[in-house]
Amino acid sequence: MLPLVLIDVDGTLVGESGVPTPAVWEAAHRAIDRGQHLALATARPAFAQTWDWATRLDPDGWHLFQSGTSLVHTGTGAVEHTPLPDGAIAALAATAAEHDWVLEVYDDRSIAVDSDAPLAVAHAGLLGIPHVRRPLASLEGVAVRAQFVVPIPEAGAARDAAPPGTVGHSATSPAMPGAAFVSITAAGTTKASGAAAIARLLGVDLASVAMVGDGNNDAAVLAAVGHGIAMGNAEP
Repeated sequence: MLPLVLIDVDGTLVGESGVPTPAVWEAAHRAIDRGQHLALATARPAFAQTWDWATRLDPDGWHLFQSGTSLVHTGTGAVEHTPLPDGAIAALAATAAEHDWVLEVYDDRSIAVDSDAPLAVAHAGLLGIPHVRRPLASLEGVAVRAQFVVPIPEAGAARDAAPPGTVGHSATSPAMPGAAFVSITAAGTTKASGAAAIARLLGVDLASVAMVGDGNNDAAVLAAVGHGIAMGNAEP
């Protein structure tokens, strides 16, 4: 039996409905009853319905949020994170203004987005929060991730716009077709690094870890763990 199974959210845990189906929860509970540890491994932040899903999978364990740059323990609230480098947000804001892209900035438990564009409003709905426009500088915590929300054809350009000291990786959601979510994190920080950190915290060999995912941002972690499982709808 594999002791740790990491689960992506969009396109894996949830489909077009935007919420896990009863069949998904039944399968998850069977795994939990077998003694397996289930943890989210998502680009989403640790709040709203995503936090609720994490606590349902494991109310007292580590989960991987924000593409690996933010690990949060559902029981204690403990956090391990990697901040964005100095100057990254200013550079990303300039790029967003140049291309008319939505830019979101996150700390471990909240978001700032200075836009009322339809993609910004729709993404708030996907996350299960009201859309509130506020300056990027109003973020209270340490900025751990930024994200461009762009039309899918512009995802490659948005990934390439990651400033020095950062890396870009993208994902999509069947619940928000046509949009790409391009995470910008500190260089070397991905779902793969986050998976290695969770395995270390749990004392589990990475070779005994499974990961289920479907997106561009899952490719590295699917290759890094011992048991990478790509969804049938996964990106080529």
